[in-house]
Amino acid sequence: MDGLFSVKSDVFSFGVLLLEVISGKKNSGFYYEDPTMNLIKHAWELWKDGRILELVDPSMGNSFSEQEVVRFIQVGILCVQEKAKDRPTMSNVISLLGKETPIPSLKQPAFVLISNHNSANASASSHSHNEMSITVIEGR
Repeated sequence: MDGLFSVKSDVFSFGVLLLEVISGKKNSGFYYEDPTMNLIKHAWELWKDGRILELVDPSMGNSFSEQEVVRFIQVGILCVQEKAKDRPTMSNVISLLGKETPIPSLKQPAFVLISNHNSANASASSHSHNEMSITVIEGR
């Protein structure tokens, strides 16, 4: 993203929010079996493996339409595509969620590498992966 914000940055944020609502988990601080795994990567792995419904918050029980939830997850993944040009506009997102537009094929989304840091070693650290950056600022 090179520090540039645009309308597509908001689409990315909406995609993360959509995945968080469906899963009941936050993207920040999300760890599954791998400490480098975040919610976006987890959703993508489940999608590729044909197990996408495992992303749904268990507290929802069976009180949802599988078809609608799968569509919402697809839209969430579409919103977090690595390249901004591959993300829909927000008006297109509304059409996708409302079943007015077919969902295009999904590509691998952008992943943000998150790792634990020892605060004694650095006061600020920055790590990049797939042209995305996250900076952790820690006190002394």
